[in-house]
Amino acid sequence: MSGSIPFYQKNHRHYDRGYRSKEMESAVSQYQASSSSYAARSSSTSRGLRVSSYSGLEESRLSPIPKRSKPTYLAVDRDNQIIGYVVPIFRGSQEFASGLSDTEEARMKESAGHMARRNLFTSGLEMERTEQSSRKTAMRESAERISLSKRIHENEEYHKRMNEDSLMHTPEFVIKPRSHTVWEKQCVRLHCTVSGWPDPRVVWYKNNVTIDPLAQPGKYKLVSSYNVHSLEINRCDFDDTAQYRASAMNSKGELSAFASVVVKRFKGEVDEALPSPRSSAASGSEDGIVSEYGITFQTHIVEKFDVSFGREGETLSLGCTVIIYPNLQRYQPEVQWYRDDVLLSPSKWTHMHWSGDRATITLTHLNKEDEGLYTLRITTKSGYETHSAYVFVRDADAEMEGAPGAPLDVRCQDANKDYVIVTWKQPAVDRGSSIMGYFVDRCEVGTTHWSQCNDTPIKFARFPVTGLVEGRSYMFRVRAVNKSGMSRPSRASEPVAAMDPGDRARMRGTSAPWTGQIIVTEEEPAEGVVPGVPVGLEVTEATKNYVVLSWKPPGERGHEGVMYYVEKCVSGTDSWQRVNTEIPVKSPRFALFDLAEGKSYSFRVRCCNSAGVGEPSSPTEPTTVGDQLDIPAPPGRVVPIRNTDTSVVVSWEASREAKELVGYYIEASIVGSNVWEPCNNKPVKATRFICHGLVTGETYVFKVKAVNAAGLSESSQESEPIEVKAAIGGGIPYATPAPPYGISVLECVRDAMVLSWKQPTFIGGADITGYFVDYREVVEGVVGKWHEANIKSVTDRAYRVSDLKENMKYQFQVRAANMAGVGIPSLSSETFTCAEWTIAVPGPPHDLQATEVRSTSLMLLWKPPVYQGRDEVNGFYIDIKEAEAPLEAWRGVNEKATNKKYMKIQIPKEGETYVFRVRAQNKAGVGKASEPTEPILAQTKPGTTEIVVDVDDDGVISMNFECANLTPDSKFVWSKNYEEITDETRITMETKGNKSKATFKTPAEDDLGIYSCLVTHTDGASSSYTLSAEELKKLLEISHDHKFPIIPLKTELAVELLEKGKVRFWLQAEKISANGKVEYVFNDNVVSQGEKYKTNFDKNTGVIEMTMESLTPADEGTFTFQLQDGKATNQSSLVLIGDVFKQLQKESEFQRKEWFRKQGPHFVEYLSYEVTPECCVVLKCKVGNIKKETVALWYKDGREIKADEHLTFTEGVLTLEIAQRDTPAAVADIPPDDVYWRRLKISKKDAGIYEVILKDDRGKDSSTLNLTDQGFKNMMNEVFSVIANSSTALKIQSTEEGIRLYSFVSYYNDELHVTWHHKDAAIAFTDRIKSGVVGEQLWLQISEPTDKDKGKYAIEFFDGKGGLRRTVELSGQAFDDAYAEFQRLKAAAIAERNRARVAGGLPDVVTIQEGKALNLTCNISGDPLPEVTWLKNDREMVSDDHYILKFESGKFASFTISTVNTADSGKYSILVKNKYGTESGDFTIKVTEGTGDLGGTAYLTDADGNVVFGPNTPQEKKKTTVTGKKMQKRKDSVILKQPMHIAEEKKESKAEEKSEKKKEMKVEKVGGKVNVAEEKRAAVSAAAEQEDLTPAAGEQENLTPAAAEQENLTPPAAEQENLPEATGTDEDKPITELTPETQAHNTD
Repeated sequence: MSGSIPFYQKNHRHYDRGYRSKEMESAVSQYQASSSSYAARSSSTSRGLRVSSYSGLEESRLSPIPKRSKPTYLAVDRDNQIIGYVVPIFRGSQEFASGLSDTEEARMKESAGHMARRNLFTSGLEMERTEQSSRKTAMRESAERISLSKRIHENEEYHKRMNEDSLMHTPEFVIKPRSHTVWEKQCVRLHCTVSGWPDPRVVWYKNNVTIDPLAQPGKYKLVSSYNVHSLEINRCDFDDTAQYRASAMNSKGELSAFASVVVKRFKGEVDEALPSPRSSAASGSEDGIVSEYGITFQTHIVEKFDVSFGREGETLSLGCTVIIYPNLQRYQPEVQWYRDDVLLSPSKWTHMHWSGDRATITLTHLNKEDEGLYTLRITTKSGYETHSAYVFVRDADAEMEGAPGAPLDVRCQDANKDYVIVTWKQPAVDRGSSIMGYFVDRCEVGTTHWSQCNDTPIKFARFPVTGLVEGRSYMFRVRAVNKSGMSRPSRASEPVAAMDPGDRARMRGTSAPWTGQIIVTEEEPAEGVVPGVPVGLEVTEATKNYVVLSWKPPGERGHEGVMYYVEKCVSGTDSWQRVNTEIPVKSPRFALFDLAEGKSYSFRVRCCNSAGVGEPSSPTEPTTVGDQLDIPAPPGRVVPIRNTDTSVVVSWEASREAKELVGYYIEASIVGSNVWEPCNNKPVKATRFICHGLVTGETYVFKVKAVNAAGLSESSQESEPIEVKAAIGGGIPYATPAPPYGISVLECVRDAMVLSWKQPTFIGGADITGYFVDYREVVEGVVGKWHEANIKSVTDRAYRVSDLKENMKYQFQVRAANMAGVGIPSLSSETFTCAEWTIAVPGPPHDLQATEVRSTSLMLLWKPPVYQGRDEVNGFYIDIKEAEAPLEAWRGVNEKATNKKYMKIQIPKEGETYVFRVRAQNKAGVGKASEPTEPILAQTKPGTTEIVVDVDDDGVISMNFECANLTPDSKFVWSKNYEEITDETRITMETKGNKSKATFKTPAEDDLGIYSCLVTHTDGASSSYTLSAEELKKLLEISHDHKFPIIPLKTELAVELLEKGKVRFWLQAEKISANGKVEYVFNDNVVSQGEKYKTNFDKNTGVIEMTMESLTPADEGTFTFQLQDGKATNQSSLVLIGDVFKQLQKESEFQRKEWFRKQGPHFVEYLSYEVTPECCVVLKCKVGNIKKETVALWYKDGREIKADEHLTFTEGVLTLEIAQRDTPAAVADIPPDDVYWRRLKISKKDAGIYEVILKDDRGKDSSTLNLTDQGFKNMMNEVFSVIANSSTALKIQSTEEGIRLYSFVSYYNDELHVTWHHKDAAIAFTDRIKSGVVGEQLWLQISEPTDKDKGKYAIEFFDGKGGLRRTVELSGQAFDDAYAEFQRLKAAAIAERNRARVAGGLPDVVTIQEGKALNLTCNISGDPLPEVTWLKNDREMVSDDHYILKFESGKFASFTISTVNTADSGKYSILVKNKYGTESGDFTIKVTEGTGDLGGTAYLTDADGNVVFGPNTPQEKKKTTVTGKKMQKRKDSVILKQPMHIAEEKKESKAEEKSEKKKEMKVEKVGGKVNVAEEKRAAVSAAAEQEDLTPAAGEQENLTPAAAEQENLTPPAAEQENLPEATGTDEDKPITELTPETQAHNTD
């Protein structure tokens, strides 16, 4: 509304117009005039519509409406934009209806409604009828209406300013501009439809440069009509190929839409349907005819300006001489100057001049903002010519030595009533000292006083300036500071007013067009209403210095202006503090300062007006105070290329993940100087820059830094050195790429085809930056001209060629480009027909690549087909074949389709060359195969490395890859799941030299996958690493250990007792440095070295100890050692309380006493026992500190044990065998070292309490061992354990009685418990099954075995613990063999018992005197009764009177010579025989001459065949042993002193026992070899035990050597043949006893 006053001025203390300046007064007047004129024009176009505008007291002067017209009410927004009619309806508001009666009010309402209807809907006739009303009534109504409408209008305007109208909204594109591709010289029209209220203002841009139709007359035409906006470009040329932007703005915001225009070269007839080119834009026309002048201009620029260098503060002029032919008087071409493609306008810093043939531009006061590429453009009606050169501006000398360069490009953003955000760019020069921060200064327009805005320097290149006076304008500048001082100030910014954007728009805006819309509103004044809750509160910007909040006003806010209070709260608390306590905020934005960095805050806003303070808004999410914008990462690899003899072209890889990037600074240094100079002082956004001003012939290196508001990044890696000289003749040969190859079609539709190709084998001197595709038609085999398919290069190796003709045949070629230029085209492809594919299966995949090639595997990558077929692709199949194999050799790699676009393939054979292809499938089936890969050799190349995962000392997890075969152009490319990692929010990459590192920021499940690294420009150096869930868990554990390191301990804190009962607390660390520290803590109190505590820390061994002399009750508690070594810590505690402490204290006291005890003779090891493998029990103890005089006394049950040879006292060890040897006197001649005689008999009588006492003059010590009750049982159990372990395996033996199982032990004790088992059940012994022990043999006898006796047998030894069991299986063949042997032995025993025998009674030699009578009697046995034959000199004898031969009772055979003569001398034999065998007895008779009558001599022999003399036998004869030699082995004879009958009884008993002994010995012989000596000892021992007899010494002397030698005699061979073979023994036959009858006979 033209008459409205901005509300911020109404609320000002100066309300009158005198407050306004002349400039403001003029601006308001112009604004009102333009609004009125526009409204007048709108009223003329509306049928019957009239527009009335009232502006306070000046209504009659400013209103363009005729006075006779009836006024209506206009609806305007708060930007004074007219939006239609408003017919307010009041509901009894006394303030606005005061002075009016009800009748008048009703009449006013009727009149207003009538006027509105008349203006909108009545015809001209109705208008005439209305005008016929009386003039007096009309004048009165008019006056009343004017007065009322004024007040109504002011009220409406007030409410519109205080309440956001619901009709107002931001611009919105209903129809967006569409991109176009046109031929050269054709016209193109871009149009869009925009909605929004207030009506948006649309501005068109070309490549972000505003399009001004007046700057290029006839080129552009802008049309805006009823929200439809269009841009028409006439006669397009290549310069019109650009991105165009339509920007729609109103007071609610701004919105943009983009469209691209691509101008293609002329390729045929122009489509007549297209708009015809305008002749007024004849640039580039072939005939050059200009309709305006009818001539063609030729423009030449000569005397061009070159690259220029200046310094801040200097003046610099650039100029060119322009020759235009023909030279016309008063003809002035269009002269334009550009800096970095931005059109320059004259200003106080830039002066432009055109003299008719020379164009100049003067930069009056150089600043770094003036640096850039300057372009002069001379435009005529026939075309234009341009010339460009770069201007470099260096920093002025610093006012203080070492101070940094001045900041640049200071701008003001987001200006409103309360603050203005100032931004700038950091300088490139810091002069060796990093910049600490920046100071912002402000100056009010119209003054020269600069004041500093911030007290402390800020590092962020953005700062909100507060404390501004509303409505005033300010300029800003920035200064940088480092430790050396302050820089020069920057160039001042453009002036900016401290007011809301809506107010500024009203100050310079225009009225909105008339819409013809009538809006009927119904409002009720809301006086005294407390405003509602603000909405949309958010943090729009947060740094460590400030936080910016923004919100939207509330819907309910009353009729008054709304202001705001901002509150803050530290996260985690409920305490809200008001930030602006004194002055409320007027704008819905606010900047907060003085917040604690690192803390999190929440914010909320309250509205307020005169009615009070409203409720708070919803709080924001917690916001941490700190720079949210990170300093960018360093740029990538820097590549210099020769250009001229004073310049070098430097290119680099863009900084990864750089947010809000401002640009790059390039630095250069002469090799070896280490002095870096900036190549540019104004950041450049491109990644390519020409560095001028270099010294010809010098060698330079370059590095680049990235810049954003957070600061400058670290420098990139230095480039390779390059010598400055012209590229011609000195450049890289063949720098452009080789041609691509393998062109194929991926998809075809009616008017387009998608092509793919393979990368050139040689990429040239630099990386390939893109590809260009050409095509040509083929008509009946005739090819046409080549046409360009793309103007801009494409980076992918696939491209869609559009605008083709259906069913036409085409050929294609591709060219690759790099920084050196465009290479030669490829060979023409095959001829393809442009016909739409209708097949159901997908097309071929493309762009196959093989990486990670090893001898046994490789990774194959591919891209999915462009043509999907009828359904989406759901999998891929991979085929393989040998490179030289035929097509039929293709075979599948995977049976099941994979849905990934990569696969690891196992190589069948190492060293073979293979090719691969891929096929895609969908629901319809498998599609066409891709082009095969190049042949790949399955071989691991030398120097191949793999990715190494590392966790550093800070716990950072990284993947590292090293490549030894780098080239200058190589770079590391990291991928996840074989897609290049470009987002560094979770992982960062860093490359140094030939190593690259990918570091995880916060490893989590989102990071799981396959990570790979590929090195470009190598022979395929690549590797991969799979991060699985298990691997991640393992790495996180290692990371935690590294992040929070712990000093590893070999041992935890322990306690031990030392000599004298000292207590030592100690632990040992595995590794600790010399800087390690230890604190000793007792019950949370640190203790130190002193009288009570002695500490020691050996850093070499890591042993930490603390000793105490003794423990007292006050020392009960917790002891802790706290270790620290750098950031690594650890501690170990030991709790000594309760019984544990008491036990340790008791032990300490004991050790103390022990120390005093050990000052004299003492026991080092107390008395104990040991059971030897021979089952001997030895008591032993170890003593110390002894001397010669030391005495050791042994006691048992209090009785002193006499010392003997068993008690030893050597080397401090005392031993005592607790049982004595058992050495029978009868066998005392056996060596005592024989093992048998060293075995001891342990019995219960050895139980008792043993004690040994040491004593000398220094004192005494004793040791006691209790071997009673349980102690004795434990000892015997150990003895039994030794016996059990010495047992042999159970063996099977057959006997004549049955089957015997037996096992030998080294020693048997009667206390040993043995159990026999059959089939795992204990055996119940009977007369048939018996067990027993013979010597060291334990046996089980099974008499007359049957099948029930088969099974598993076991003998179990009990040793008080687990026992020992020996088993044998008596079944199957083992039982059959044993049973057969038993039967044979049984039969042999029967035969042996019943065969004919000569039991005894015959001497070997009988010497007798002639004339005597001789009678010899022997026992004969056998069943059946044997036949007896006597032989003399081997001749059978017959009984007669001289030789009386008798065989009586079938038992006694006698031989009698009645009178012996010399003829009787000779050899005599008795031969007995029955069916079981034959046996003989021999004796020799020697007859001597007579020596007197000695009486009849009878020789009585004992059971062993020895002659027994009677009582009358002379003593001398008794000493002469009469011997007789038998043919069988005999036992040693024993001469008995007992009477004959007693001897006979004992002999009979003895014979039975001997027979049993012999049987047992036979059993032993079957199992193995038998020691004859042991047999003898066993027999003698048994005889001695049973008879308790020992041979007398005198009687032993009567044994002749012959009798002693009988022990070694064996029976003749003839007799051995008659013995059973199974017995394997040569034992004696049963001894024949003398019967009483025979004894009596011999006595006679």
